Amino acid sequence: MEPLNQENEQKLTTKAVYDYGLVTRALKEGDQKAYAELLQRYRESVFFMMMKMCNNRDDAEDLTIEAFGRAFKKLDQYSPEYAFSTWLFKIASNNAIDFIRRKKLKSSISIDHRSEDNESPDHAANIKSAVLDPEEHFIRKQKIEKIRLLVDNLKPKYKEMIELFYFQEMSHEEISKKLGLPIGTIKAQLFRARDLLYHALKSGEGKY
Repeated sequence: MEPLNQENEQKLTTKAVYDYGLVTRALKEGDQKAYAELLQRYRESVFFMMMKMCNNRDDAEDLTIEAFGRAFKKLDQYSPEYAFSTWLFKIASNNAIDFIRRKKLKSSISIDHRSEDNESPDHAANIKSAVLDPEEHFIRKQKIEKIRLLVDNLKPKYKEMIELFYFQEMSHEEISKKLGLPIGTIKAQLFRARDLLYHALKSGEGKY
């Protein structure tokens, strides 16, 4: 990572200079609190940007986690020529664009797929029905049961957040009143719970 010289420091805002200090601590000292603070400062902004780009809450949550994961892995490539937030948003945006392209391509292939005989009357059979067949229904049920099992294995505070927000569909404000915690704490714990759940699903492990 490039050092913060006088020229760059003059171009950056006070907020950006503070972020540079966090990046330095995270990268050079392995300071986990610095990583956590960077995430805390920008997770909502990244999430809302992802929502605007893909218009899907689940995708936006996954893309937010991926954005921070990619940024933290490339932290040594960050240059103070730009604010950390600008660099982070660029990573998040590029990743989302790639995701949207892949999703559109996948959708296009599933609809436009042809058998070797392009004139085959069976072409329509290649288009997926919107109605789940018994096998798909069983697979979806299995996934839901797996998610439930993973949620049960989360630490109690994270399990409670997932239960209230997703299964009982309570808002941040409602959870805040119920638990007597600040909304900022609710959002931070929800983000951490989603992160744990996301990695548990990817790894197939349920103990966190």
